[in-house]
Amino acid sequence: MKYIKRVSWKIIFVFLALFPNIGSAQHDSTYIAPFEQEFSAGIYSYYQFTMLTHTVDNNNSTTYIPNSPVGLGLLVSYKNFTLCGGIGLRFLRDPKFGKTNVLDWQYHYYGQKFILDIFFQNYKGFYSYEKDKTIVLHPDIRLAQYGLLGQYIFNNKKFSYRAAFSQSERQLKSAGSFQLGGGFYSNHISSNTLLATNEQNKLDNYQLCLSGGYVYTLVIEKNYHATMGVSVGLNVGTENLHIEKVEIFPSIFPRVSTGYNGDSWSIGLSFVLNRTYVSRNEKLNMLFDTGYAEVTFIKRFDKSPKFLQRVKFLN
Repeated sequence: MKYIKRVSWKIIFVFLALFPNIGSAQHDSTYIAPFEQEFSAGIYSYYQFTMLTHTVDNNNSTTYIPNSPVGLGLLVSYKNFTLCGGIGLRFLRDPKFGKTNVLDWQYHYYGQKFILDIFFQNYKGFYSYEKDKTIVLHPDIRLAQYGLLGQYIFNNKKFSYRAAFSQSERQLKSAGSFQLGGGFYSNHISSNTLLATNEQNKLDNYQLCLSGGYVYTLVIEKNYHATMGVSVGLNVGTENLHIEKVEIFPSIFPRVSTGYNGDSWSIGLSFVLNRTYVSRNEKLNMLFDTGYAEVTFIKRFDKSPKFLQRVKFLN
């Protein structure tokens, strides 16, 4: 894919539950309950990034950071359907960290039985810190990652990812669940001169992933919740599709969230981080840290707009 220059914005409109009946099952009503209101609207602020940590010959590591913008978005929900859109506020970026061209689309879907994470990212232009905290700009470094990871939630009748991360329903009692799944990643790194990868100053890496872990939500006095989970992956990867050499790479995917659910409004804070190794040996260690942080305020309304009530596929 040809890299799109001068892209530092993000506009996304997604039906988070485009097929609401897929993977649906009966909840345990003593643990999970829907909100009484069918219609809600909200505002959220988000920050997403991909960083590269680079270590040569087991010496000191260098982390390359993009100058990514903070974003602002709106969302509306009706029953099981959610429509959201956000845009990066590039005028808030500090110019001392250089210029980063960003094409970053992350989709984190939280269903009842399954969760799905999709990454479609392309970055060019990074900065790093010297030991004396001096900022060094690296406009030639380019990172790209395209990936998909899906997992099955075993205790889906008592544990709700939706309550923890999208606050579209309520977790009434503390509960947790094991989860298991897999996916794939396509990773690309290139640099003109500054980043040592190999003789071509570029690296392409393809991985198949098997991932499993555990997640738990602690409910405090009914309205407050705190969730923490982690998945650990074992990835089989190669530097080209001809499979001349196959290597094993670890990966780790922690998630945390906390929030308050009132009768008619909610506020939440969530963060996910996906760490993927793209090179791991005695001469060269390289890893991607892909993250997404979000603060959301949601207001629920007793009456929904009449035009939504007339749309047949929403009812």
